[in-house]
Amino acid sequence: MNKSVIIYTQPECPPCKIVKQFLNHHQVPFQEVDITKNEQARNKLIHEIKSSSTPTVTVDSEVVAGFDLARLEKLLELHS
Repeated sequence: MNKSVIIYTQPECPPCKIVKQFLNHHQVPFQEVDITKNEQARNKLIHEIKSSSTPTVTVDSEVVAGFDLARLEKLLELHS
């Protein structure tokens, strides 16, 4: 898979954990960014990506804000 996958997370976020488990289960490599520890990433999430919730996942230039495994599955071309 040649897609760039970044997940914006924060501690104590149960949906974030589920999305990470989902990506790991499907062996999708991803970069995790904790917005509570990375102010630059938090600003990018809010101002560039236009999302204020976690998890927010970017797949190349597509944005999946919130908990939407079906959309992730489609963007990543996964088949259960």
